[in-house]
Amino acid sequence: MSEKSLEKLRALLKSYTERTGAATGAGAGAGAGAGSGAGAGDVKPAHDENERRRRACGERLQKVVRAVLDRVADELKNAGHEAAIDDQSATAGAYPSVELAFTPRSPGGAALTSVLTFRCDPRRGIAVARDIKPSPAKGRVVTTSSDRIGTMRVEAISVEWVETKTLSFVEAVLKVN
Repeated sequence: MSEKSLEKLRALLKSYTERTGAATGAGAGAGAGAGSGAGAGDVKPAHDENERRRRACGERLQKVVRAVLDRVADELKNAGHEAAIDDQSATAGAYPSVELAFTPRSPGGAALTSVLTFRCDPRRGIAVARDIKPSPAKGRVVTTSSDRIGTMRVEAISVEWVETKTLSFVEAVLKVN
């Protein structure tokens, strides 16, 4: 993750802390889980184009997306928020995905977990969706709806693109909480 993106993330977290007055001593979040699917030895050899594309997408999610999300999750935890990663990039028989679950530290302790998902879409490449849940303490109705915030061909996925989508997600979550 670039230093510029890390600085922007830190600035977002700092402004959230200042705005909410959240205590800096709040407990650190859950650990980053690394859900790993079946190993390469358990999977039948790929004979068709779809399986090859699925595997290539999973590798790209693991190498590019997961690396950025790991850095972001570490920064969020260092700021006292909860963050976890659910990695399904090596799962056999399903479309690979990597998710960042983020629960902002809240003075009232009533924040809900929001999720950013990078998922392989067999027709479009890698699709990004976010499900942002505002704090019920704000008096808003909590709904479960995710919106797509981008799609990119697997080969075109870059660290910068993932950083942009992730920072926009973190900013939106902090804004509604």
